[in-house]
Amino acid sequence: MRLLIVSQYFWPENFRVNDLALALKQRGHDVTVLTGIPNYPEGAYFPGYGLFQKRAEDYNGVRVVRVPLVSRGKSKRLRLVINYFSFVLFASLLGPFYCRGDYDAIFVFETSPVTVGLPAIVLKWIKKAPIFFWILDLWPENLSATGAVKSPAVLSAVGRLVRFIYSQCDRILISSKGFAKQVTSLGFTAENIHYFPNWVEDAYWAQPKDSLPPDLARLPEGFRIVFAGNIGAAQSFEAILAAAEILRGHKDIHWLIIGDGRMADWVNVQIKERKLEDTFHMLGRHSPETVVDICAKADALLVSLRPDPAFALTVPGKIQSYLACAKPVIASLDGEGAALIAESGAGLACPAGDARALADAVSSLKAMPREEREKMGGRGLEYCRRNFTRDGLIASLEGWLTEVAKKYNKPTDLGDL
Repeated sequence: MRLLIVSQYFWPENFRVNDLALALKQRGHDVTVLTGIPNYPEGAYFPGYGLFQKRAEDYNGVRVVRVPLVSRGKSKRLRLVINYFSFVLFASLLGPFYCRGDYDAIFVFETSPVTVGLPAIVLKWIKKAPIFFWILDLWPENLSATGAVKSPAVLSAVGRLVRFIYSQCDRILISSKGFAKQVTSLGFTAENIHYFPNWVEDAYWAQPKDSLPPDLARLPEGFRIVFAGNIGAAQSFEAILAAAEILRGHKDIHWLIIGDGRMADWVNVQIKERKLEDTFHMLGRHSPETVVDICAKADALLVSLRPDPAFALTVPGKIQSYLACAKPVIASLDGEGAALIAESGAGLACPAGDARALADAVSSLKAMPREEREKMGGRGLEYCRRNFTRDGLIASLEGWLTEVAKKYNKPTDLGDL
């Protein structure tokens, strides 16, 4: 099949859409990605990229077409709005010229912002191709939950925009089963919604190395709790820091934070103000391969979100990666994410944003015999193998793509694959 992926983010930015494009290419499809100039998360264009540089690239056989956009800068509210809509504008205007020819389907990767759907709709009208819209962030709920938007009028306007985008889609793929009710409430038919969760990236199936980079070679000894990922408003670092304060007398409990984000500077300040330097460690950003190596040395892996009805519907993508590491998971989550941990038997869940409950979960896990923790990790790995392999999920996607393409009278050659 000839497939067009529309995503504001793509390699060398680190998102699962990179893996999706490669997986589809490896399975014999002709894949083009329409994206912007890489600038996430630093907020500045990556070295070697600019408005007139590397407008077209080859990514292991995937054709990458880039349109101009205004960079995120320091991720202030106005700058983000400009960033989002600059991509919409240029992708809508230039996309039809850069992405010539026919396509069997258009696949939209919708981590925030939802506006990425707008250029895809323009391309649908021109190319007469169906849209598959993969929801990883639920809008407008996500805006309200993170505190990014508080105005009821603005949230209502975003809700109308989302309703329009959904109305133009042929299939909606949801990364959490909890999203289904919200999608159908905006008028989308349930039979055209498919559960399509995040899968485990290849790096997490690899055998971890014993050695770490020189700057990480001496991780603190003791009970290591590793958090890997975005350090943002949604991740409830207020509760994580408060839990670390509660447990500050246990000098052998260490919180290792891998990643970066809008709240990283605030967290660094809080570590000093709360005098947690001995037990709370900011390790910075690292490659997926190094993250796997660090997780292999952890005693527990932490995932957290703020307490909010919207986040209770969400399953953070890092859960699948954590399960593949065969380590116990501490989930400071409500709703769908907590239910997944309970169903898999892979760890302990506690209410989102509850610092005392998080501290108690850490203490309980630390008190367990090592053999019990290893059993938890093993159950998570087996659950992951049954439900979150890339090949199994991509095979399902291919089936949906073929079904819809036929309805558009677009021939496919999947039978020869």
